[in-house]
Amino acid sequence: MNLSHIAGSYVSSVNPWITGQYQKSNGYSTNPDGERVPSYTAAVPLAIQMQAMTSGDLRQVSGLNLNGELRAMYCNGAIEGVDRPQSLGGDLITLPDASIWLVAKVLENWNTTSGWTKFCCVRQN
Repeated sequence: MNLSHIAGSYVSSVNPWITGQYQKSNGYSTNPDGERVPSYTAAVPLAIQMQAMTSGDLRQVSGLNLNGELRAMYCNGAIEGVDRPQSLGGDLITLPDASIWLVAKVLENWNTTSGWTKFCCVRQN
């Protein structure tokens, strides 16, 4: 049962879903000078519910040394955060206002059982 889908229809009356562009991380390449260049798939549309971080969310990311504007986002589907062992730099979300958000950490991953994911994003621009 997708509770996010059920609750999302009620929540959207006060906080509407928005359509952003989603780019999945492909890892990175390394230039001869050692600089790492991230790689991403082509952008695809993604419906997102954006909310403020709760105190519990902030506790989960407190040791990650994240600076700047943080938001919790919900979507139907799987999203990936930063995964150093697999050389993934985190997925990107571009909102309609052209702001770009890096997925820093998956807060709740219910994709395999309920079809939704909650994740923490950090604004990049």
